[in-house]
Amino acid sequence: MKIRTGSSLAAAALLSLALAGCSSNPTNAQIGTGVGAVAGGVVGDAVFGSTLGTVGGAAAGALIGNEVGKRNDRRY
Repeated sequence: MKIRTGSSLAAAALLSLALAGCSSNPTNAQIGTGVGAVAGGVVGDAVFGSTLGTVGGAAAGALIGNEVGKRNDRRY
């Protein structure tokens, strides 16, 4: 299995820029969305090896991460 470092590096850079642009502390839902999108994109690329797999994985990961983060926000 070949890992594409360019995609992973771009996703990590995008995530760090997005989080750095927040003027206040991000909520768990926001963090979950970002982490889920990156993780989903990496998994989608590894499993399907195509742009569609990467984008689909990122979308699914963002959705799941957002829902998990919302549940964690409700606890507090």
